[in-house]
Amino acid sequence: MSPKVPPISAVDFLPSRRTLPALREAARNCRGCDLWKRGTQTVFGEGRAGAEVMLVGEQPGDQEDLQGRPFVGPAGRILDKALEAAAIERDDVYVTNAVKHFKWEPRGKRRIHKKPSGMQIAACRPWFDEEVKAVAPKVIVCLGATAAQALLGRDFRVTRDRGKVLTQGAIPIIATVHPSSILRAPDDESRHAEMAHFIADLKVVAAQIAQQKRAA
Repeated sequence: MSPKVPPISAVDFLPSRRTLPALREAARNCRGCDLWKRGTQTVFGEGRAGAEVMLVGEQPGDQEDLQGRPFVGPAGRILDKALEAAAIERDDVYVTNAVKHFKWEPRGKRRIHKKPSGMQIAACRPWFDEEVKAVAPKVIVCLGATAAQALLGRDFRVTRDRGKVLTQGAIPIIATVHPSSILRAPDDESRHAEMAHFIADLKVVAAQIAQQKRAA
């Protein structure tokens, strides 16, 4: 069966100039899928062109949606601590998401995250592809199953292959958990163990960058 192709997608909203500022500005008005109707705003990636590491999550969360910036909520604070522990400079990291709008459902007064559909992920993919071209990172890091499967295929399992350097394309890809999963751990002991494993995965990223620099 042929894969689903979105009737429209972000490709219809890409600017003629593909610099990060131009892409970010154009993404504000993206209507490539229906998620813009519920999200407060587009949450585009953040960082500089030439950043060595590109981190890609699933989608913005509640705080990211309200502030218009990726990874500024509780999961972002976990990420910052882990990057520091792995000796990866936060200023040398570009952070983004596979989907640029917050998909949610109401639960009382709260807005609860809802996983984006394959069609929504596919519709948003052109933004990510252009981010990769503009940033030209040395390593791409998938945070969580949705981001990993978007880049590596639906059969990819983070639990099975996390922390491995995968070379399916020109840029090595390393998958790990999303930092929000650490927040959901049932107790302090589990959180500490999950955080240690997450940091270990990010140290693989740091080692991969160092290896590329030695080979250059």
